[in-house]
Amino acid sequence: MITECNNDIAAATRLLTAGQVVAIPTETVYGLAANAYDTDAVLRVFSTKQRPLFNPLIVHTDSLEKAFELTTDAGKEHLEKAMHFWPGPLTVLVPKSEKVHDLVTAGSPLVAIRIPDHPMCLQLLSGLPFPLAAPSANRFGAISPTTADHVLAQLGGTIPMVLDGGPCQVGLESTIIKPSEDAVQVLRKGAITASMLEQHFNKPVNFQQHNSNEATNPEAPGMLKSHYAPDTPLFFGDLKQLLLAHRDTPLGVLGMQLQDLPPAVVHAIDISPTGDLKEAARNLFSALRALDQSDAQVILADSFPDYDLGMAINDRLQRAAMR
Repeated sequence: MITECNNDIAAATRLLTAGQVVAIPTETVYGLAANAYDTDAVLRVFSTKQRPLFNPLIVHTDSLEKAFELTTDAGKEHLEKAMHFWPGPLTVLVPKSEKVHDLVTAGSPLVAIRIPDHPMCLQLLSGLPFPLAAPSANRFGAISPTTADHVLAQLGGTIPMVLDGGPCQVGLESTIIKPSEDAVQVLRKGAITASMLEQHFNKPVNFQQHNSNEATNPEAPGMLKSHYAPDTPLFFGDLKQLLLAHRDTPLGVLGMQLQDLPPAVVHAIDISPTGDLKEAARNLFSALRALDQSDAQVILADSFPDYDLGMAINDRLQRAAMR
């Protein structure tokens, strides 16, 4: 199969309407999209990614009215509140309507919904009579793609089209929340931070505690402990200690405001020389991909400030280090 890569929204619309999968741009990462109401098309997403069927998908749409079709009355208030952040990198877990097949939610009674903030993606969604189920457009467990070239490197030849919308502006997958009457539970950390959620929802915000069931029954996408991993072994933590522990190995180093690195470091990528966490998040997956393709035998990733967006970066690196 030849994979076309262009900005032809009409061609993407035709393929999706015909039940094919298409890689699409969002502000977070590129997604591998299919008609969320077509079970055969959704199965193509799972098989193309080699993603286990127990891992649910996020459903993307372009308006609150369309999002209401995906949930019951019990979820509509939460979606209305989410409009403060939509379009944007927030996914909300709410009770699913009968229109959403169990395949999309991996048998869960809850569905993950988001309105992405990317003009090309929104134009595509606005012209479709169905929402799109779309996990990241990469092999399961691998580094998430933030450019069309990243998608082609992993899935080229296996899908008919990549809709090229340029580099992703956020670069990390969306924050996933499960609101209730009493609190907002964060299931996956992202660019919409706990402080932002607490201020808007006016409720306590807490974080999902990992448990042994997540390996076979994750409540939402992106909750598996091992994820986002390069092929090269990656270690995450305090960079000074990691450098001492691996000083006899050709090293790749990832961090922010890097300086005074030892000779063992053969490739270093500073994803924000100015210490800007937004810049660091935007460059994270591209940097991991470059280090994975370098001469380094081991990748060392420094820990980031553990607040707001730094928490999301640390979350991805910690999962990438768990093999």
